[in-house]
Amino acid sequence: MTFSHDVEHSLEVVVDLVNSDPLASGSEGLPDVGSLRSFIDLYKISDLPTVTETDLRAVRALRPRLREVFEAGTTAEAAALVNGLLDGARVCPRLTDHDGYDWHTHYFAPGAAPAEHLLIDAGMALTFVVVAGEQERLQVCSAPDCGRVLVDLSRNRSKRYCDSRTCGNRLHVAAYRERQRAAAV
Repeated sequence: MTFSHDVEHSLEVVVDLVNSDPLASGSEGLPDVGSLRSFIDLYKISDLPTVTETDLRAVRALRPRLREVFEAGTTAEAAALVNGLLDGARVCPRLTDHDGYDWHTHYFAPGAAPAEHLLIDAGMALTFVVVAGEQERLQVCSAPDCGRVLVDLSRNRSKRYCDSRTCGNRLHVAAYRERQRAAAV
C-alpha cells in the first residue's frame, strides 16, 4: 500500500513531531519558539505566519496524544484515538496549489493556529492509514533503549527501527558479538 505524497509528507511530519518529545529522544526537540518556526519551515507547512509561546506549548501538548496512536494495539483502538484527536477540530477541506505544488487538499481552517494545523494534518494522515487497514505500519522503534516512533512504508513491512544506521546497526552489532562469544565458548 502506498499513500499519496501528501499523506506520506504528513506522516513524516507526525513522526518528527512525536520524536521531538523528550520521552522519545531524551532531549527536547522544540526548546523554544525559534525551533518550532524552524520545524514549520523545514516541512514547508503553509499558512502559519507567526508562532508564539502559546503555540509552542500547544504543539508540545499535542505530541503525547499523537504518540498514543503509534502505541495502539488494535485498529479499533487507533481509530478511537484518531477520532479523539479530531473531535472538535475545525476541519475545512479545500483544494490548493500553493508554493509550486500541484493541487492537493488542505484540511485545516484558514488562519488555524500551529497546533490546530498540525493536529488536523496529522489526524487526517493517520485516518488514511487506519482506513486503509495499515495501522500496523505505525510503530515504536524495536530497539529496547529507544522511544522514537516510525512509519513503515516498506513494501514488505520489514522496518523495525527508527534509523537502521543507529538503532538497527547497534542491535545487529550486539547480536553479532553475542554470537561470536557463544561460538568461542
